[in-house]
Order: sequence, then structure tokens, then C-alpha cells
Amino acid sequence: MNKASKIYVAGHRGLVGSAIVRNLKSKGYENIIGRTHKELDLTDQAAVRSFFEEEKPEIVVLAAAKVGGINANNTSPADFAWVNMQIQCNVIKCAHDIGVEKLLFLGSTCIYPRMAPQPIPEDALLTGPLEKTNEAYAIAKISGLTMCRFFKMQYGDDFISCMPTNLYGPHDNYDLNNSHVLPAMIRKFHEAKVRGDKSVTLWGSGSPLREFLYVDDMADACVFLLENYSGLSHVNIGTGKEISIKELAELVKATTGFEGEIVWDSSMPDGTPRKLTDVTALHELGWFHKVELEEGIRLAYDWFRENTDISRGM
Repeated sequence: MNKASKIYVAGHRGLVGSAIVRNLKSKGYENIIGRTHKELDLTDQAAVRSFFEEEKPEIVVLAAAKVGGINANNTSPADFAWVNMQIQCNVIKCAHDIGVEKLLFLGSTCIYPRMAPQPIPEDALLTGPLEKTNEAYAIAKISGLTMCRFFKMQYGDDFISCMPTNLYGPHDNYDLNNSHVLPAMIRKFHEAKVRGDKSVTLWGSGSPLREFLYVDDMADACVFLLENYSGLSHVNIGTGKEISIKELAELVKATTGFEGEIVWDSSMPDGTPRKLTDVTALHELGWFHKVELEEGIRLAYDWFRENTDISRGM
């Protein structure tokens, strides 16, 4: 991989892909290409093959995916499984067929069992039942990382995978119907403050423990792996630090300036009780996160306020 390499970032306008593009450009990689969904439907096998044969990218970052929170995963499991598997199969096979030099597949730490040991090491994969509320997405991502490993084993392709923890930051999804917990909190508290509400209702008990990584840190880790890693195993990307959802809510509340009460709706699901990544492998390679959670939430909230119409999907 060199500064002139032609790099295709699939999903270049999303939370993850846009951050990776920013990081690549900051490091002097300028030959970066991307396609919007309207320009290229990654579930269309023929269209993907035509794109690869015409553009012939040398490096591929597969950050495109159908993503969402607990509600979206619970109500549309077939969509989450089918769309993500189609994208992965099409991109990975075409990358192999045209001889791509390196491919990075991005998954998620939801691939691990619901009751995985904590912190979760990479070898915890497939050692127990998955969390039911995101099972379809997790199975799709497990299929993708395993496919990359098999192409490496059978053909010697330099296809690697990473599993980021919960991400947040610029270009996040703030749609309350399908967003993840942190952006949903930011929008709820902000709008409640603007309306002058006396309370905000949040799902669950607030007891689950979660780890959060600012998306620009994640992007930096991804580019670091592209430049320095070619191993067979997937690599966790995270901070190695955790916080309860209740503590997170208090932090977001303070950041947004909401002064009302937080009400917990215990009739709604909590999801996995605890999910902390073991980032030993990444640390041993020489990469460490830089943005701590309090600063990251402030940065994310600043972006949300400056891009309110975009954030609401308007």
C-alpha cells in the first residue's frame, strides 16, 4: 500500500466510511474512490462486477452495511441478514477475481456470544449463543470475516478483518427508529431541552455496560491495520474501557444541558448485559485510542447541532 494506491471505500458517506476517507486523506492518500447507493447497488452482483472490472481498485475498504439499533434488528432480521451477506459476497469475490492487493472488512463486536468472557478476546468467536436482538446482523458479519479468512487460507489473498466496538461521531445516524444508543440519546436530550420537557424516557434498565469509540479513532486504527497488519485473525478495535448505559445517559444529559428527569422504561429490552473488547492484540501492534468519551460526546453533539437537518434524515 502506497500513497498512490487506488483505494475504494465502500460506504464512503456513512459514519464509518467517511471517517476512513478523512483519515486516509490526512495521511496523504489522495486516489480514493467511492460510489453512492444510487450510483452502485452493492447487492447487485452484476453491477458490482462491472464496477470492479472498470475501476480496478488496488485497495478495498468494505465499510458499507445495513446497520441499526435493537428495534431495527428485531423487526427486520431477514433484511439485515440478506442485505449484508449480499454486499459482502459481491465485494469480496470481485476483489479476489480482479486481484485486489488488500481488503479490509469491517464487522462489529456484536459477532461475539451474548455471554462471552469479559473483556472479549478475538478467540471468543463462535463459543456460545449470540444476542437475539442483533443475531441476524451478527451472523452476516461472522460470514464476512470468515469468508475473508478462507480467501486468505485458500488463495493467499491479503484480506483482513477488524471488529470495532460501538462507534459514534460525525455523520452518525440520529433517526430514532433505527439509531444506536448514543446518537439516540444525543437527539432525545437535545430535543427535550429545546421543547422544555420535564423528562426523557430511555429504553431498558440502564444497567448494561458498553464500550464506545469515537469514529475518527476507529478510522485511524483501520488505516493503521491496512498499513501494518496481514494476519489471519480478525482484530478488535476499541478503547478497553466501559460505562453503564445509566452513566452514559447522565453524561449525555450534562453535555446537552438538559435539566429534566431521566425515566427508564424497563419493559423494553436491554440487549447484551456487558460487552467490552479485549484490545490486547491491537495494543501489541502499536495502536492506542486518543479521544476519551467525554470529549467525544462533546464533539458528536457539536456536529449534531451544526447538522441538525442532516442528523434527522430531512
